[in-house]
Amino acid sequence: MDVNPPKLLIILLSLIMTEPSFADPAQPKKGDCQAVILLHGLARTKASMASLEKNLKRHGFAVINMGYPSRSKPIQMLSETIIPRAVKLCKKKEARQIHFVTHSMGGILVRDYLSKNRVPGLGRVVMLSPPNHGSDVVEKFKDISLFKWFHGPAWQQLGTAPDSVPNRLPAPDYDVGVITGDRSVNPILSFITPGKDDGKVSVESARLEGMKDFLVVHSAHPFIMNDPIVHDQVCTFLLTGRFKRNRSSGAD
Repeated sequence: MDVNPPKLLIILLSLIMTEPSFADPAQPKKGDCQAVILLHGLARTKASMASLEKNLKRHGFAVINMGYPSRSKPIQMLSETIIPRAVKLCKKKEARQIHFVTHSMGGILVRDYLSKNRVPGLGRVVMLSPPNHGSDVVEKFKDISLFKWFHGPAWQQLGTAPDSVPNRLPAPDYDVGVITGDRSVNPILSFITPGKDDGKVSVESARLEGMKDFLVVHSAHPFIMNDPIVHDQVCTFLLTGRFKRNRSSGAD
């Protein structure tokens, strides 16, 4: 059969110019996605979790990076206000599983909320540098007016006393992985904190009874959420329930 040359040229051009259709791995299909709620720490914003958000999306997770007024209310009020809002956003994405990844006080918000509430489809929780037994820095300075004014009521609740919020919360009945650091950019605060620490939280305080895995990386408290090694370990735990351990992990 003869083919008209101009028609053949048009057909060839249309094939060349047609973009192939590929599924975007960073945008899971509705009803089959895993969502991750990110919660930043005290006196920070959701911008502090931006690089972690980008990495999680690249690995196929739907991410809700929640900003919240961390200095304005006590821990219990923050958790009961912010977390239901984030869960609702996950449900709009029809997520079949909802994970949490937190930095510092964000982990205490999750512990507080999950001690009293259930999240349908709850997956795993990764806490970065959480003061699970309080912070010696807070205990030292919590009664000083300037610190009280700047950090707000939630900061007052993060001491190391037995009646502090972290120390009164129960052990988790869900999968938790904890990553903390052993480097500091503030020698004064590290002097106040006993043992190895990240400049704000001691390694021992980050530990949590009932956690599934624990990892120490060579990062400081303000920057641990930006560490590429931490990004990789967060994804690994969310998918497998364990951290990786090998010579190239950069962790102990």
